[in-house]
Amino acid sequence: MQTVQAESSRVPSFGLIIVGDEILSGKRADKHLAKVIELLGARGLPLAWAQYVGDEPARITATLRHALASGDVVFCTGGIGATPDDHTRQCAAAALGVPLALHPEAKRLILQRLQAVAEQEGVPWEPERADNLHRLNMGVFPEGAGIVPNPYNQIPGFSVAGPAGGAIYCVPGFPVMAWPMIEWALDTHWSHCFRQRAWQERSVIIFGGAEAELSPVMERVEAEHPGVKVFSLPSVDHPQHGRHIELGVKGAAEAVPAAYANLRAWLLPYQLRYGPELVRP
Repeated sequence: MQTVQAESSRVPSFGLIIVGDEILSGKRADKHLAKVIELLGARGLPLAWAQYVGDEPARITATLRHALASGDVVFCTGGIGATPDDHTRQCAAAALGVPLALHPEAKRLILQRLQAVAEQEGVPWEPERADNLHRLNMGVFPEGAGIVPNPYNQIPGFSVAGPAGGAIYCVPGFPVMAWPMIEWALDTHWSHCFRQRAWQERSVIIFGGAEAELSPVMERVEAEHPGVKVFSLPSVDHPQHGRHIELGVKGAAEAVPAAYANLRAWLLPYQLRYGPELVRP
């Protein structure tokens, strides 16, 4: 089995892949991005990147192959069902270059769930019936995959390890299933990373300034404080501050105070008008 084994000495980056034509067409609004940011943030982890992909096998395969090679820990939502428009299981196998196989534990869990449903509905349990056999396709994963438990209906997702030390966790598109499954993956395999990279942002509201004018200061801060990022967020219609720029720094909590102090000091010659300062953990 290609079970995911986290490296205790390494804090990986975390990514998110959201699969589904229904998201890109606007038929359904994505809820995963904000929630995954929340789940990671509660554990002191940032989301490094996110990507939306339609139900196109070649594009899904390329996206998964790139994610596997990155060494990142990636959560992939959607496309793991057993209907013709579900491609994630097959694409993950293609990205890894391995065949698909019915996972024995997934088979047991799926049959257990189907039997329970039959009993609840008061109908005979017929495991060899064609539709029940078809449902076993939901447990056909890339050879060597691990199981991601699904507390909602016991139909599992799967995980695969990447060659560079990361992993991909493939879960359903339904939030009620996906979110606890992502939490399980974090708490089971990556708890050693929690709050190892305490992240902080410090910024100030600036009225009347121009980003182009302030760029030299931003470049100077990043040059003098490696690992700290400078950000500039302009707004033209903020309900409280109106037209303004939020200018600040973000990075490791121990590095941010000095970088922010220099940012403010190097802004002094510009004689700007300031609003409130903001600190975000």
